[in-house]
Amino acid sequence: MKHFIIAILCCSALFYSSNTFAQKMSSDTLKVWGNCGMCKKTIEKAAKSAGAKMANWDADLHQLIVSYKSDKTSNLKIQQAIAESGYDTQDVTASNEAYNQLHGCCKYERKSIIKEN
Repeated sequence: MKHFIIAILCCSALFYSSNTFAQKMSSDTLKVWGNCGMCKKTIEKAAKSAGAKMANWDADLHQLIVSYKSDKTSNLKIQQAIAESGYDTQDVTASNEAYNQLHGCCKYERKSIIKEN
């Protein structure tokens, strides 16, 4: 009986500690410009490199759905990584240099033009 009670207490402690250490998942939908399947691959890869656990970009809607652990990364960090790969997002514009490195079929109509000196 003593071992049974100890086992129940251990299981209870494990259950409560796992809930305490659970990490908060966030999910966002972001506007990301691009054109094709190659863009999709690059955009999703950039989002995941910035800590997204899941990334799915829709070329027709120009929308990226991402899920990430908010204690590991942020919406802004994900957008910055995407912009570094050459794609404008709703809040971060890619540099002209990064945009110019895109394949011809991936060059989309930009949300705005950045003037670089």
